[in-house]
Amino acid sequence: QVQLVESGGGLVQAGGSLRLSCAASGRTFLLYDMAWFRQPPGKERESIATITRFSTRFSSSTSYADSVKGRFTISRDSAKDTVYLQMNNLKPEDTAVYYCAAGSTSTGKYEYWGQGTQVTVSS
Repeated sequence: QVQLVESGGGLVQAGGSLRLSCAASGRTFLLYDMAWFRQPPGKERESIATITRFSTRFSSSTSYADSVKGRFTISRDSAKDTVYLQMNNLKPEDTAVYYCAAGSTSTGKYEYWGQGTQVTVSS
Protein backbone atom coordinates (compact mmCIF):
# COMPACT_ATOMS: atom_id res chain seq x y z
CA GLN A 1 0.00 0.00 0.00
CA VAL A 2 1.30 3.44 -0.94
CA GLN A 3 -0.14 6.77 0.17
CA LEU A 4 0.72 9.91 -1.78
CA VAL A 5 0.39 13.53 -0.67
CA GLU A 6 1.06 16.40 -3.06
CA SER A 7 2.07 19.91 -2.06
CA GLY A 8 3.54 23.05 -3.59
CA GLY A 9 0.69 24.25 -5.76
CA GLY A 10 -0.48 27.84 -5.83
CA LEU A 11 -0.96 30.97 -7.88
CA VAL A 12 1.91 32.20 -10.05
CA GLN A 13 2.32 34.68 -12.88
CA ALA A 14 3.10 33.52 -16.39
CA GLY A 15 6.83 32.94 -16.76
CA GLY A 16 7.21 32.00 -13.12
CA SER A 17 8.18 28.72 -11.49
CA LEU A 18 6.79 26.27 -8.97
CA ARG A 19 8.03 23.01 -7.54
CA LEU A 20 5.50 20.35 -6.67
CA SER A 21 6.31 17.63 -4.17
CA CYS A 22 4.72 14.23 -3.74
CA ALA A 23 5.52 12.55 -0.45
CA ALA A 24 5.00 8.81 -0.38
CA SER A 25 4.53 6.47 2.55
CA GLY A 26 4.93 2.73 2.48
CA ARG A 27 7.99 0.59 2.05
CA THR A 28 6.98 -0.47 -1.45
CA PHE A 29 7.37 3.06 -2.83
CA LEU A 30 10.73 2.14 -4.35
CA LEU A 31 9.09 -0.59 -6.43
CA TYR A 32 6.86 1.77 -8.39
CA ASP A 33 7.30 3.99 -11.38
CA MET A 34 5.96 7.45 -10.66
CA ALA A 35 4.08 9.96 -12.76
CA TRP A 36 2.59 13.41 -12.66
CA PHE A 37 -0.78 13.98 -14.26
CA ARG A 38 -2.83 17.13 -14.59
CA GLN A 39 -6.46 17.95 -15.25
CA PRO A 40 -7.21 21.40 -16.64
CA PRO A 41 -10.69 22.86 -16.03
CA GLY A 42 -13.27 21.11 -18.18
CA LYS A 43 -10.72 18.74 -19.72
CA GLU A 44 -9.61 15.17 -19.21
CA ARG A 45 -6.68 14.19 -17.02
CA GLU A 46 -3.41 13.78 -18.93
CA SER A 47 -0.01 12.33 -18.13
CA ILE A 48 2.73 14.95 -18.31
CA ALA A 49 5.83 13.34 -16.79
CA THR A 50 7.00 9.90 -15.70
CA ILE A 51 10.05 8.49 -13.94
CA THR A 52 10.96 4.85 -13.55
CA ARG A 53 11.44 3.02 -10.29
CA PHE A 54 14.52 3.10 -8.10
CA SER A 55 17.31 0.75 -9.11
CA THR A 56 20.79 0.21 -7.72
CA ARG A 57 21.96 -0.80 -11.19
CA PHE A 58 20.37 1.72 -13.49
CA SER A 59 19.55 5.38 -13.42
CA SER A 60 15.86 6.23 -13.54
CA SER A 61 14.58 7.24 -16.95
CA THR A 62 12.12 10.05 -17.54
CA SER A 63 9.60 10.99 -20.18
CA TYR A 64 7.52 14.10 -20.81
CA ALA A 65 4.49 15.21 -22.74
CA ASP A 66 5.33 17.54 -25.60
CA SER A 67 3.38 20.33 -23.92
CA VAL A 68 5.82 20.47 -20.99
CA LYS A 69 9.06 19.18 -22.49
CA GLY A 70 11.94 21.54 -21.83
CA ARG A 71 10.03 23.40 -19.11
CA PHE A 72 9.18 20.73 -16.52
CA THR A 73 11.53 18.29 -14.79
CA ILE A 74 10.50 15.21 -12.82
CA SER A 75 12.85 13.75 -10.23
CA ARG A 76 12.73 11.42 -7.25
CA ASP A 77 14.59 11.33 -3.99
CA SER A 78 14.44 7.76 -2.77
CA ALA A 79 15.98 8.66 0.58
CA LYS A 80 13.06 11.02 1.23
CA ASP A 81 10.41 8.92 -0.54
CA THR A 82 9.48 11.99 -2.53
CA VAL A 83 8.90 12.79 -6.17
CA TYR A 84 9.21 16.33 -7.47
CA LEU A 85 7.98 18.26 -10.46
CA GLN A 86 9.96 21.41 -11.16
CA MET A 87 7.89 23.67 -13.40
CA ASN A 88 9.58 26.62 -15.12
CA ASN A 89 8.34 29.20 -17.61
CA LEU A 90 4.75 28.50 -16.62
CA LYS A 91 1.97 29.43 -19.01
CA PRO A 92 -1.73 30.09 -18.38
CA GLU A 93 -2.52 26.82 -20.15
CA ASP A 94 -0.63 25.00 -17.39
CA THR A 95 -3.48 25.87 -15.01
CA ALA A 96 -4.81 22.56 -13.70
CA VAL A 97 -5.09 20.25 -10.73
CA TYR A 98 -1.86 18.27 -10.59
CA TYR A 99 -1.77 14.69 -9.32
CA CYS A 100 1.06 12.29 -8.62
CA ALA A 101 0.58 8.58 -9.11
CA ALA A 102 2.44 5.32 -8.50
CA GLY A 103 2.28 2.37 -10.85
CA SER A 104 3.84 1.17 -14.08
CA THR A 105 5.00 3.31 -16.98
CA SER A 106 5.17 0.24 -19.25
CA THR A 107 1.48 -0.61 -18.82
CA GLY A 108 0.27 2.92 -18.18
CA LYS A 109 -1.67 1.72 -15.16
CA TYR A 110 -1.31 3.62 -11.91
CA GLU A 111 -2.68 2.06 -8.76
CA TYR A 112 -2.16 4.82 -6.25
CA TRP A 113 -3.06 8.50 -6.51
CA GLY A 114 -2.63 11.61 -4.46
CA GLN A 115 -5.45 14.03 -3.72
CA GLY A 116 -4.19 16.68 -6.13
CA THR A 117 -2.85 20.21 -5.81
CA GLN A 118 -4.13 23.26 -7.68
CA VAL A 119 -1.78 25.25 -9.90
CA THR A 120 -3.09 28.51 -11.34
CA VAL A 121 -1.04 30.57 -13.77
CA SER A 122 -2.20 34.13 -14.38
CA SER A 123 -1.45 36.01 -17.58
